[in-house]
Amino acid sequence: MFSSDHAGAVFFDVDGTLVPGTSSSVFLAGFLGHQEELAKAEDAYASGALDNRQVSELDAAGWAGVFEDQVSGWLDRLPLVSGITETVTWCRRNGLVPMLATLAWSPVGSYLTDRFGFHGFSGPRLETAEGRFTGRVACHFDEYDKRDCALAQARELGLASRSCAAVGDSRSDLPLFASVGLSVAFNASARAREEATVTVDDDDLRGVLPVLSRLVTATR
Repeated sequence: MFSSDHAGAVFFDVDGTLVPGTSSSVFLAGFLGHQEELAKAEDAYASGALDNRQVSELDAAGWAGVFEDQVSGWLDRLPLVSGITETVTWCRRNGLVPMLATLAWSPVGSYLTDRFGFHGFSGPRLETAEGRFTGRVACHFDEYDKRDCALAQARELGLASRSCAAVGDSRSDLPLFASVGLSVAFNASARAREEATVTVDDDDLRGVLPVLSRLVTATR
C-alpha cells in the first residue's frame, strides 16, 4: 500500500516509449507470423485511418492457438529503452508512484510490471481458453480508456490529476496528456510534441527525470 504522503504518480506508455522504434505487438507478431500486416495497421492507426478496435482485432486473430506460457520467453527479448530500472527506483525514492498506461496487451503490461517493479498497468486483454489464446479480444481498450483508467488509478491512490505526469510518444497518449498536471513527449511524434508540456529526446529513460523533478517540487 502507498501512503497518503506520496507526491504523485507517473504513467509511462509502453509502445514507442519504453519499447523504442516499434511496438510490443509488432515485436510479438514476428513470432506469430503477421508482423508486416500488423505494422501497416499500426501505421494506419497512427494516421487516424484505423481505430484501435480494428487494429486489436486484426492482431488478436494471429494469436489463435498460442499457449499463454510461451509469451514471457518471447518478451525476454523485447527491445527496451535503457534506464527503466533506475527511473522506477528514482520515482519511488521521490514519492512518485510509477505506473504503466498502455494499449499493449495485458501479457506485456504484466511482464513489464513484474520485471521492473511498476505499481500496476492497464491495457486490452486477449481471450483465452484452456491455456491458449483464442484469437479474439476479451476486452477492448482505446486511448480514452487509457486516460480514464489512469485517472481512476490515481484516485484510488488519493491523488488529484494535477499531481500526475504522463510520459508517452504518440496518438494514444494525447487524452491522458490533456488530463494530467505534467506531460512529457519522449522521442515523440509531432502531434504528441505539440500537446505535451515538455519534450525530451534521449536514448535513456532517465532523460525525463529532470522534468519529473518539477512534479515533485510542485506537489510538496
